[in-house]
Amino acid sequence: MDRRALLGLAAVAAAAAPAKASSGGAAPASAETYFRLPVVTATILLANGRRGVLSIETGVDVPDAALRARVRASGPRLRSAYNEAAQRFASGMRPGMPPDVDQLAAALQGATNAALGRAGARLLLGTVMAL
Repeated sequence: MDRRALLGLAAVAAAAAPAKASSGGAAPASAETYFRLPVVTATILLANGRRGVLSIETGVDVPDAALRARVRASGPRLRSAYNEAAQRFASGMRPGMPPDVDQLAAALQGATNAALGRAGARLLLGTVMAL
């Protein structure tokens, strides 16, 4: 695992720890259950009328061992589903406005569940940047 992925995982785990303690939610991501995926990009329209790029760092946390094997085998399918969901999201963005990360996360989580055929894998977002 490269250093950026490990730092991203540490930040996600630190952010998830208080939420877990207060809500009794799922266990935080660990190095064994976390899979980093390539950066997803989509074309957006900037405030000045030019085209820009929406860049999204993604990862998946899969505590279930059987589903983890499916995620490993479904990497290309997940990337394709994420690219489609990101482009749909980007086409609905207003020019010059920042992305709604909650709406984006919901769209990508839906794409994750659809690509894998069932729920159980948790989408983790890294940096979301509109340039």
